[in-house]
Parts: sequence; structure tokens; C-alpha cells
Amino acid sequence: MPTKIVVPELGESVLEATVGHWRKKEGDRVSPGEVVVELETDKVDLEVGAEQAGVLARIERKEGEDVRIGDVLGLIEELPPGPQPSNGSGAQAQSAPASAISQAEISEPAQTAPQKPAPPEPAPQPKTTAEARSRTAEEVSTPSARRFAREKGLDLTQVPLADSAARFTRQDAERLASGSSGAAPAVRAIPSVPTQAPQIPPRHEERIRMSRRRMTIAQRLVEAQHTAAMLTTFNEIDMSAVVELRKRQKEAFKEKYGVNLGITSFFVKACVAALKQFPRLNAEVQGDEMILKHYYDIGVAVGAEEGLVVPVLRDADCLSFAEIEIAVKEYARKAREGSLTLADLRGGTFSITNGGVFGSLLSTPILNPPQVGILGLHKIEERPVAVQGQIVVRPMMYVALSYDHRIVDGLEAVQFLARVKGLVEDPGTLLIES
Repeated sequence: MPTKIVVPELGESVLEATVGHWRKKEGDRVSPGEVVVELETDKVDLEVGAEQAGVLARIERKEGEDVRIGDVLGLIEELPPGPQPSNGSGAQAQSAPASAISQAEISEPAQTAPQKPAPPEPAPQPKTTAEARSRTAEEVSTPSARRFAREKGLDLTQVPLADSAARFTRQDAERLASGSSGAAPAVRAIPSVPTQAPQIPPRHEERIRMSRRRMTIAQRLVEAQHTAAMLTTFNEIDMSAVVELRKRQKEAFKEKYGVNLGITSFFVKACVAALKQFPRLNAEVQGDEMILKHYYDIGVAVGAEEGLVVPVLRDADCLSFAEIEIAVKEYARKAREGSLTLADLRGGTFSITNGGVFGSLLSTPILNPPQVGILGLHKIEERPVAVQGQIVVRPMMYVALSYDHRIVDGLEAVQFLARVKGLVEDPGTLLIES
């Protein structure tokens, strides 16, 4: 009886997925635990493996189709018992006992007509480098790498792996497309045009299907604006003290903890202290009730190929500066490689997003439902400011707090942001407040 390949549990609040890529074709053999198909969800990409050895008999859901938990993706037929013939027509000859062959040779009459010698087989040609490789980039490519390859017309099945790398990422595909890998992709020939008739360049358009994650991001952003009474308040922070502290402690911090001392840890600490003072910004609206959360799981937005994702720092009030920086660095690495898990993204009571790393001077962050507050950080830029009646140049940063006005009053939001400003401008107080 065939075994079904079904859509597994996808995690909290994730009900649907999209079939991303079939690693196997119909008729291919599979081993227990071997990845057969990849699924894309709005949060992470999942790999679905075979539960038993056999042959992929039928693919029920094609790439690009939307599926739900429990849907049948394909069927695996068990292999019949006994040894299986290897590929090629010489399998039966190889399985014949050696004694039978010898007996046949002995019983052959001694006087037979001479046989015409068979023409010598051509000497086997040495395998090319690509043929000698055991794997190609297609076999270990990430979904985003395959999408990029399809958009650029790259054939990953013709790209040998240069080493035993576990994954072929979008960055690898981009390097391949630019020609830096040494393997130039095939280019479609452009028909020549008469030189005497100048041609207007064709106007080119592309229609690219949005990924499951991109569609969900779009849906949630629109939903946040429709369901929450979202307002934003702004302030600016003099980053002189933080910049000077980082400059003094940079080498010692890196040597001791193996990670740079960034600004994220300062703002995580400052937000936790301010949330303790203004708890409704660490809450959630459910019907006609608000749920005040007395724990602090801070989401930190990081850039990924399919859009921003927000992994969560659990119990951020209990983490040191070094633990925060190490966790953020690890989340950024996993986001680049597409290896974030559902556990990394689940929950969160308040979020921080830093558009300044991309050069943003000022923006309005959008809430991450069901959270009711998000802090936006921006580019640190030297500007002239008035300090005690004098015009001085200081490293300044605009900050923005978006909040749900249904349960957070404007005064409360302004005071929260002013509290964050005070703590960051005097970072020594963070040792006491956090």
C-alpha cells in the first residue's frame, strides 16, 4: 500500500503553505528521512522528508500550489523484496553465477569455426569536471536561490559544487549570475537587426509570482492599518555617550565575547526599562480586553531575501549586553541562510526595527500584530544642535514610536519615547534600570 506524503504541522498560527520545489521526480527512489519536497510558509521554508524507502510514485500537488495541513503532496510505493537490478542491460549477466559461466565455457566444442573478432570498444573518455562531481547546485539550493535562478535564466543542474558546501544560497546564485564564479550562464542569442534601420529598444516587463512570505507580509501590513488605531510619535536622541562608550569598550568587548558591541543592545535594554514603567505598550488587545504581559520578549527585525523577519529575544530583561548582541548576530546569519525556525519567530511582546542600517533618516514603522508598540531606529547623522546656548555638532538619531491608540494614550507614548531617549543618552543608568 502506498505511503502518503502529507503537509505536516506548520507551527503556531500557520495554516497554509506553498509547494516550493520538488527535490525528487516521479519514479525516483527515496530513502527514509531523505528530503523529497520543500514548502514555503509566511515565516520559514520547511523540508518534508520520506517516511520510508521506496519510489516516488506520484506527485499530487505541483510547485506553486497552495496547500493546508494534512493535504497529500505525493505517494511513495514500497520497493519489492529482494535485490533490485542495477541500471543498465548487463544486470542479468552480472547476476549469473561464475560457476555456470565456467561450465558453459568447458562444455563448448573444441573445434568450432573461428569467430570474427569484435571491433575494439573505443577507450572511455575521461569525465569532465562537472561529470566527476557528485552533486550539483540544484540539489542543495535554497528556495530563494532557485527563484533567483529562474528569474535570471540560470540552470543550476549544470553548476557543479566547488566543495562540499551544505547549501547553495541566493548570494551564490548572484555571484554566478555576475560571472564571478567562473561559470557563465547560457545567454539567449539576440537576432541581428539591419544596421541601416535604427531600432527602438523593446519595453520589457516581468510577471513574477509573489512568494508565500511576501504575500503574507503584504496582508498583515494592510491588516495592521485597518484593525489598529495606529499613530506615530517622534523624538531625536543624542548618541554621543553611546558612540563614545562603544569606542572605549570596542576592542575589550570583542576580545572577551567574540562579537561587536552594537547599538541594538542599548535600545533593547532601554525599551525593557521603559516598558516596565509603561506596561500598556507591552500588551495585546483581545476583544474588549487588554492583556498586560509581565514578561519581555523583544522582536528585533532583520533583513531577509523575501522581506523583513522579526525573530524574538526571549526574556530580554534577563539578557546581558553580550547575550543580546550574540543572539542578534546569530539571527542575522540564519536570516541570510534561510534557516530561521518557527520557534525563532513565534510570539513577541514589543518590536524594534532599525532602518538606519540601510540609510533611512526617518520613517514610520508599522505595528507587528498583535503587538501594540514598535520602535523605529534610524541613521546616526552628525547635525548642529544647541547645547547650553552653544551650537555644537553631535551624532543624532531620529526615533519613531508607532502605537495602537485603542489602549495606548498619546501622553503615554510620548513619555515612553522620552524615557528611552533619557536612558540611551545616559547609558550608565541602564545598569541600574535593567
